[in-house]
Amino acid sequence: MNADNIFQNVQKGFRVTLGAAGTFVDSLQNPRNGEEAWNKLRTNPDQLVEELAAKGEMTEQEARTFVDGVFNSAQNAATSSATGRRTTNQGPAAPPDIQADLEVLTNQIAELRKELQSLNKPDGK
Repeated sequence: MNADNIFQNVQKGFRVTLGAAGTFVDSLQNPRNGEEAWNKLRTNPDQLVEELAAKGEMTEQEARTFVDGVFNSAQNAATSSATGRRTTNQGPAAPPDIQADLEVLTNQIAELRKELQSLNKPDGK
């Protein structure tokens, strides 16, 4: 198994987990959704996994858009304060504690990416 397959499997697992978490929240809000998910799990688990992966991918893209907006907003604010100009807000603003959490998560993702890239090298170093 090469590193690309490992990365794809980890990415799909992550997306399925995101989709499952979203489905769980949906089922708390509407129990019928939870029943439908359990029925799909019993009758056609492969279809459920694909649906969860698609839902997770959509959630991942929304999160990426949000994070990019936060970072662009912070970068624009830093640029405008450094140059003395005022700019309009390009994206949603997040409280400082959420920004700190996002930075920690981003660093963790960068570390995981480095590990996966090192696995992709032929000598494993």
